[in-house]
Amino acid sequence: MRHGSIPGSRGHVRPVTLLGDPVLHTACEEVTEFGPELARLVEDMFATMYAARGVGLAANQVGVALRVFVYDCPDDDEVRHLGHVVNPRLVEADGVVLRGPEGCLSLPGLEAGTERYDHAVVEGFTADGEPVRVHGTGWFARCLQHEHDHLEGGLYVDRLSGWRRHRVMRQAARASWGR
Repeated sequence: MRHGSIPGSRGHVRPVTLLGDPVLHTACEEVTEFGPELARLVEDMFATMYAARGVGLAANQVGVALRVFVYDCPDDDEVRHLGHVVNPRLVEADGVVLRGPEGCLSLPGLEAGTERYDHAVVEGFTADGEPVRVHGTGWFARCLQHEHDHLEGGLYVDRLSGWRRHRVMRQAARASWGR
């Protein structure tokens, strides 16, 4: 990505994979080649995230089983966080556990109160191979944990139990996209 360019402005919107697609339930592979194809994937992921009005998107949500996610997400102080991480590792998830509303572009229109830590740190690389360390608090910490879960083959609904899980899964089954 060149300096001054808006992420996603040169990308193509890809179809978002939906609940039930096997790629969402499989741990993603490490990125081993940094180059034009990876840069194009990141650019397309930004374009797709913006088109879907999301705040984060993992590569498997566009059908690519690689460890990459993008984000454009505010924290609880309305500070905007914009970037991407390749081969992310969640190195810290701590602080207070809060239950807050959580949704997912792979379960459009649905959300449920999901427990997450209010602080998270992710380490990885940029698409250019430069090391990156991302700190998140509040809503942005939730986003980092959510996207990292995707790359491990998990969805926020996997963190739910009891009536919360039952309600969301019933809504997903009834949704027009769930048929």
